[in-house]
Amino acid sequence: RGFHMAVAADHVFCGTIGGGIMEHKFVEMAKSNFEKSRSEKVFRQVHDKSADQQSGMICSGEQTIFVHPVQDSDLPHIRRLTESLLALRNGTLTLRPSGIHFSDEVPASEYYFESSGAEFLLSERTGYKNVLHVIGGGHCSLAFSRIMSDLDFFISVYDDRPGLVTIADNIYAHRKHILKDYSELSGLIQGGGNEYVVIMTFGYRTDDVAFRALWDKSFKYIGMLGSKKKIEKLLDDYRKEGVNEAYLANLVAPVGVPIKSETTTEIAISIAAQLIAVKNANQ
Repeated sequence: RGFHMAVAADHVFCGTIGGGIMEHKFVEMAKSNFEKSRSEKVFRQVHDKSADQQSGMICSGEQTIFVHPVQDSDLPHIRRLTESLLALRNGTLTLRPSGIHFSDEVPASEYYFESSGAEFLLSERTGYKNVLHVIGGGHCSLAFSRIMSDLDFFISVYDDRPGLVTIADNIYAHRKHILKDYSELSGLIQGGGNEYVVIMTFGYRTDDVAFRALWDKSFKYIGMLGSKKKIEKLLDDYRKEGVNEAYLANLVAPVGVPIKSETTTEIAISIAAQLIAVKNANQ
């Protein structure tokens, strides 16, 4: 759901609708349509070679694909959509048989679909759908930002060390914040159902300050990087202090899937895999 491709008259294309022979077939169809019919069509494809509307693939499941030749009336909406994406804003893209529409209004849900006969309406929240807060700007943060920049996350990085080389080198984060103290996170990060937090500061004390600043907020995911021994000591100290157990239950620590990661890139991959699993859990 939400996959898109664009095929131009010079046969250059971008995006994907799933790959394989099925996608190749639709790219070739789009190319031929520049010389032939320019009417919209909806195709239902079944990924089973025994099906009547088989796609050529055998992976099971099915797809419904809307092929729409762009009209002059679509161009203002495409320009506004492009401007919104470049400005890192959210908006609403709506597809109907009659064409493409874009609005700056941000919808409540990521996707909405309804159909009646040959008519249908598909709306999608454009722009980044997930927000990632990386607390700490060191080497792991840089590697993690690089991995996550290829996914659907708006990335903010926070650190309390001015002039840090790995912050300057981080071209993957959309925003970078230099703090006086990690306690400032409480006012900078609001929390919400599409927000993810990974705490990876340079030490035990700063991890503690960062977590305390955020522990009463709601997140899709909040995790902390560190050794098992460090995390056990941190949680033991909190329990001795009488910290609300509900706050501690929300913390994923040590962060990442257990793949015996050692390098910064391996650690980044292990955390990214865990975030992807959480993001896609209910889809």
